[in-house]
Amino acid sequence: MKDWTVSHVMTKPAVFATETDSYRQVVNLLMEHRVSAVPVIDAFERVTGVVSEADLLRKIEYVGEGDARFLEGRRRRHHRAKSMARTAGDLMSSPAVVVVQRTSIPAAARIMDGEGVKRLPVVDDLGRLVGVVSRGDLLKVHLRPDEEILRDVETSVLHPFLADDAATISVTVLDGVVTLAGRVDRWSAADLVARLIYQLPGVVEVLSTVSYTFDDRELVSSGKRRGSA
Repeated sequence: MKDWTVSHVMTKPAVFATETDSYRQVVNLLMEHRVSAVPVIDAFERVTGVVSEADLLRKIEYVGEGDARFLEGRRRRHHRAKSMARTAGDLMSSPAVVVVQRTSIPAAARIMDGEGVKRLPVVDDLGRLVGVVSRGDLLKVHLRPDEEILRDVETSVLHPFLADDAATISVTVLDGVVTLAGRVDRWSAADLVARLIYQLPGVVEVLSTVSYTFDDRELVSSGKRRGSA
C-alpha cells in the first residue's frame, strides 16, 4: 500500500512569482494560468509569501480615496499600503502557509480548512518550492480505480491483520465504497479491519456486515482503561 502524500497529487512545476516581479507581472501570471494565488519565492527558491487576487484588488479598492479612510484603523492602513505596492514582495501576505512534500493528504485538507485557503505551496525540507496542492488536487485520490482499492484492502489489511480469518471475508468495491461480509473470531478484529480500510486512499465508505464469534468489547474497553491509568 502506498502512503499517499501531497507529493503524489500536487501540481508541478508550480506557478510562482519572485519578490521583484511587478504588480502587472503578477496579474498576468494569475490570468494566464487561471489561478487565484501564487507563491512568492526568494533568490534561493524558498517560499516567502503568497500573492492572491485579494492582495491585488487593494489597488482597485483604494483608487481615489482620501486620507480620511487612511486614518480609520490599522487594518485599513495595512490594506492601503498594499494598494500602493509595486512588487510581489510588497504585495504578498507573509508568512505563507505551506506544507512539506511528505504531508499526508488528510493533514493537508485539515490545514486548508483551518487556514481558510484554497491551495498550499509544497516545499522540501529546506523550504524550497517544489509544487502547489489545491483542493481539487486532494480530491484526485478518489479517482483511484476500484480494482486498485480492492487490491489494497486484500494485501494491506485483510491478510496482515486477519491472518487465517481473511479467507472468510468477502470484499467488493464499487465507486470507492467497500462492502465487507463474512465472519471472524472476535469483534475487535472486525472493528479494526473496518477502521483500517477507511484510511486507505480513495475509500469513500465502508459497509460491513461481518459477524464475529466472540464479543470482546468489554475486554478491549477494560484494557484501554488500565492502559490510561
